[in-house]
Amino acid sequence: MSSTAADPVLPPPVLAEVADGVFAYVQPDGTWWVNNTGLLVGARGAAVVDTCSTEKRTRAFRDAVATVTDQPVRTLVNTHHHGDHTHGNWLFDGATVVGHEATREGVLAAGVPGEQPFWTPFDIGQVVLEPPFLTYTEGVTLWVDDRRCEVTHVGTPAHTTNDSVVWLPEQRTLFAGDLLFAGGTPFLVMGSLAGAIEVLEHVVAPLGAETIVPGHGPVSGPELVDDVLGYLRWLDGVARDSHAAGVSPLEAARSTDLGPYAGWSDAERIVGNLHRAHAELSGGERGCQIDVRSALADMVTYNGGHPLTCIA
Repeated sequence: MSSTAADPVLPPPVLAEVADGVFAYVQPDGTWWVNNTGLLVGARGAAVVDTCSTEKRTRAFRDAVATVTDQPVRTLVNTHHHGDHTHGNWLFDGATVVGHEATREGVLAAGVPGEQPFWTPFDIGQVVLEPPFLTYTEGVTLWVDDRRCEVTHVGTPAHTTNDSVVWLPEQRTLFAGDLLFAGGTPFLVMGSLAGAIEVLEHVVAPLGAETIVPGHGPVSGPELVDDVLGYLRWLDGVARDSHAAGVSPLEAARSTDLGPYAGWSDAERIVGNLHRAHAELSGGERGCQIDVRSALADMVTYNGGHPLTCIA
């Protein structure tokens, strides 16, 4: 099974205004290492939510920001530590980089990326580590002019151990980070299946967002929460059945009909997700360390032995 079609011809990224002075920077096709970011424009400065995986992509994002404001980017919020959301932090000179304490730890632990052996080759360009240097444990309120932006750690491992959301209550707009993928398979290897379900049910859904900017994929409405929850609950059933039967994550994935989720990109993530779920069903704590490289290797095997397709 292939992540995406070979050598796809994709439209360029789009900077779309989703509320007054609030923009989503959406990068097609939203698959491996191709994420979304956000921009909040004020009269005396701007804030951005996340950066991009490669130097080229972050420079393009920075150029897009300049098309709608000549004010400096004063604040940069990271929703979690993964490189597709943090590699470009260093290119926003002068911005205060804000994130959860564990986001800072995760960026530092990951280090400067070298080879990416599990994906088709892509050019990261230059990366200078710039982890959050203003950190919080539960959350912080960011103001862009009189626009209130609530940055909140979700309270439990989910996509990672350090996920936060950025919620604009007056605009009913949510920057969800990678808690939500639109049209793509969620990825939980560094987080928790049980935690992801809990967060969507008890943290994200109660917000009542009308506009959701997911970490990957097109801007969506509130139905996206139910769509992703449907997958996670279905996955939980697959995990419990296969774990009870003593079936490995790879074999469980191979024998599972993806049904309504077969059209979602990066289907091979089911293998990594099952590695994570089996670890917790065996008694591991949410977010406990697992062998991520083995999980990724099994994903490549599921993908017909081909590297996972990346167009970053």
